[in-house]
Amino acid sequence: MGRWQPGTRARLHTAAVRLFTEHGYEETTAADIAEAAGVTERTFFRHFPDKREVLFDGQDRLIEAVARGVKEAPADAAPLDVAVSGVVAAVEFFDEERRPYARMRQLLVDAHPALQERERNKLAQLADVVHRGLLDRGVTDPAATLAAESAVVVFRSTIAQWLREDEQRPFDDIARETLASLRAVAGVPVG
Repeated sequence: MGRWQPGTRARLHTAAVRLFTEHGYEETTAADIAEAAGVTERTFFRHFPDKREVLFDGQDRLIEAVARGVKEAPADAAPLDVAVSGVVAAVEFFDEERRPYARMRQLLVDAHPALQERERNKLAQLADVVHRGLLDRGVTDPAATLAAESAVVVFRSTIAQWLREDEQRPFDDIARETLASLRAVAGVPVG
């Protein structure tokens, strides 16, 4: 094994997903992933603190995109629309090329309690960044909290629909439709 090769993080990611799928999440170790990627276990830990974080790589970029979407929402937008603007800004992470991987990843998450816990943590961080963005815009509580938590519900519902095998629509179209459904359930006029 050489000292440094380009694309190490991507190779570790690819190896991990393949091994998790073929051998199971619990049965796969960080050492297995490192070996399959052609690096040392020490190199694995330079890139990821543990094996579960491989499946959550990119979360910081997702959170930054959501925060940017909230910040760039129109100044006169209602709190819920601002919050969902953050969700729609996440579209850059959910394109057609990523959908097959995302479906496989979700199957792994759904099958393992440790991954489900980590997924809930990610969603809580998304709610927190939206909440802080709303407060920065002058929205007070409880409206900021309700809008932020509602945005996470829209995000979760959008992802669930986007991952369906029979779904072909883009992420942002589904997010907007989900927001319209939330508005209808709440008795709020659309638009």
